[in-house]
Amino acid sequence: RSYPHSAVLDGAAAYRLRWGRRGSALAFRLEVRTRGYVGFGLSASGGMASADIVVGGVERGQPYLQDYFTDENRVLKKDPQQDYHLEYAMENSTHTILAFSRELHTCDTNDKSITESTVRVIWAYHHKDMGEAGQNYHGSNRGTKSLRLLNPEKEEVLSASLPYFDLTNKDVPVPDKDTTYWCQMFKIPVQHEKHHVTKIEPLIQKGHENLVHHILLYQCSSNLNDSVLDYGHECYHPNMPDSFLTCETVIFAWAIGGEGFTYPPHVGLSIGTAADPQFVLMEVHYDNPSYTEGLIDNSGLRLIYTPVIRKYDAGVIEAGLWVSLFHNIPPGMPEFVSEGHCTLECLEEALGAERPAGIHVFAVLLHAHLAGRAIRMRHFHNGEEQELLAYDDEFDFNFQEFQYLKEERTILPGDNLITECHYSTVDRSRMTWGGLSTRNEMCLSYLLYYPRINLTRCASIPDIMEQLQFIGVKEIYRPVRTWPFIIKSPKQYKNLSFMDAMNKFKWSRSEGLSYNELVLKLPVNVRCSKTDNAEWSIQGMTALPPEIERPYKTEPVICSSSSCLRCSLFLTLLFVVHVTASTIGNIGPFV
Repeated sequence: RSYPHSAVLDGAAAYRLRWGRRGSALAFRLEVRTRGYVGFGLSASGGMASADIVVGGVERGQPYLQDYFTDENRVLKKDPQQDYHLEYAMENSTHTILAFSRELHTCDTNDKSITESTVRVIWAYHHKDMGEAGQNYHGSNRGTKSLRLLNPEKEEVLSASLPYFDLTNKDVPVPDKDTTYWCQMFKIPVQHEKHHVTKIEPLIQKGHENLVHHILLYQCSSNLNDSVLDYGHECYHPNMPDSFLTCETVIFAWAIGGEGFTYPPHVGLSIGTAADPQFVLMEVHYDNPSYTEGLIDNSGLRLIYTPVIRKYDAGVIEAGLWVSLFHNIPPGMPEFVSEGHCTLECLEEALGAERPAGIHVFAVLLHAHLAGRAIRMRHFHNGEEQELLAYDDEFDFNFQEFQYLKEERTILPGDNLITECHYSTVDRSRMTWGGLSTRNEMCLSYLLYYPRINLTRCASIPDIMEQLQFIGVKEIYRPVRTWPFIIKSPKQYKNLSFMDAMNKFKWSRSEGLSYNELVLKLPVNVRCSKTDNAEWSIQGMTALPPEIERPYKTEPVICSSSSCLRCSLFLTLLFVVHVTASTIGNIGPFV
């Protein structure tokens, strides 16, 4: 059986997962450098608590596979409903291989449903089998990796002879601290005629596979000049060069575990013409939890391109909440929902002028920061809600990539889009503000589409004055000469900035819920931008958010019970192979 998708789960390449969809089930194959037990699981948090786990191996020639779960205290328990079904197992002198399958939805409360959202896979292995000494602790041979099991990278065979150029950091000293964001400006190599980028892939320095956590590539203003190229600097730093602030639209995203991004055969990222990106900013997130000193990194990206022009140029639209202090989230909230509107008015004007037949979206990147828990991209046509354009109900800030749509979606004049972001601020004692830092928040969707039109941002900002009225603000000093602006009355907030006033307010969960209801109904300021900060005429207008059903109602899940599976097991040929080390040793390594 074929397993079209694969991922190495650990830095030492000792644990490889292969998988593939089979109707309403998912088939897995684990190839692990051990002759002991192998553990694999799905976890909401990425940890052992409340996880869905399967453990297997080959002991004295006999294969075994058991379905387990853990409670909130991480105690491992055998699942009374066994939903992982062994297909084969084998072992050689170095590796254990297990192949098994499981329904996406099992009706078992101890199992985790597999959806198109991010899945936090957990893994472990031991040099001894489970039965040799009871439940052997796996020690350091364990980890977690975020993947999309139902929406993985589309693989396309590209000619090895295609030209490419690399955008790589040059001897960047990685600080001995937990998290660093490093930004470097690049100029796209001059092409004397139009070309299409067909694939972008990561170039991670050998040995730094766990250090480089994610890479984002932004398109910058074309009004820059080569003087900006000298700068590499820590991102989101007060001394960051001003030129970095012109780089707002994400054109590529890679996260640890990802394989890169391939454009569909009929679409490419255009380079070489005046309308194309000239300058780009690469942001690299370094993860150094052990505070290792003296690390020097040269990682980056490879852009593969072709002179054979494809039918369409790809474009990117940033949709959602315009990043500003007008987007804010109270502290101590287990759930708070923000909405960013790509309004009917903006799409009507831009598409009506440039592409009345509509644009075709083929991939979406959903983007928030550390408080983000779930993001949905809702699509309405003439007021009628369509199937979700994209969603991730298990959002992981450290795993952000463009997800391909199962089918291209057409966006027409008369449509509107809502980016719906769910946050948790239970561990925060002060307001969370919209902004660039990872401790600030965002609520954005980046739409990859064709054919490219002159629309780069379709977003909204809620009205700030009505937000401040909620906490009792009556008047601000006008004209506004400082930012953030200063409050005049009432007395308790006098001469405070609006940020300080919001932090001074005593937020309870019930106040937070009432505030959330208010914010979702407030009039919004429309952002409708062209390239290089030009604007459509609707920009700056006020619009009312549409009347919609909240929260979004998900489709009911149809699950397959284990007993039904067992009824049909006779239709499935399950075979178990134990091959001696000497026999398989002649085949070569499995990974």
